[in-house]
Amino acid sequence: MLADGATTLRPIRLRDQRAWREVNQRNRDWLRPWEATVPPPPPGHEPPRRPTYRQMVRHLRAEAQAGRMLPFVVEYGGRLAGQLTVAGITWGSMCSGHVGYWIDRSVAGRGVMPTAVALATDHCFRTVGLHRVEVCIRPENGPSRRVVEKLGFREEGVRPRYLHIDGAWRDHLVYALTAEEVPEGLLTRWRRTRPPAPQK
Repeated sequence: MLADGATTLRPIRLRDQRAWREVNQRNRDWLRPWEATVPPPPPGHEPPRRPTYRQMVRHLRAEAQAGRMLPFVVEYGGRLAGQLTVAGITWGSMCSGHVGYWIDRSVAGRGVMPTAVALATDHCFRTVGLHRVEVCIRPENGPSRRVVEKLGFREEGVRPRYLHIDGAWRDHLVYALTAEEVPEGLLTRWRRTRPPAPQK
């Protein structure tokens, strides 16, 4: 478990199903424009079925055991408030991974997701041994871009038609950070610069 104040990251569990579904479904319209979708299959092939929650968690756990992924839920004040996954972990000469996340709209703007990304990034650099962390975001997704910009991730450019999102291939901006850029830790830097949390 990784924590700072009221924000906690912990591994996703099968027993999170009810809370995860409630938060995800309540935020469906808010999240839909930014969520990954599966492109249409080639002619003659059946489209893949959307995985159940249990299938999703089992897949995430298998990827974690293989060293390719770190799947977390985000808790705020002890309640499930979102999800953060470090995926595409590559070793060898790269030692890199990319971060994806979503947050409950009701707690957006309180510094929860920047804190969660800082916790995960420090864990990747200091414990896991990665050298580089990337976050790829649609240019239109202002709130998500503000998360990484607040943390000081570098904008590196555009990847045209990078991911299938909301039913089409979408361009993404690439943000990145390497371990050398935050020798004191990203969370320490974020604590120094973050504004006071708004009142509930």
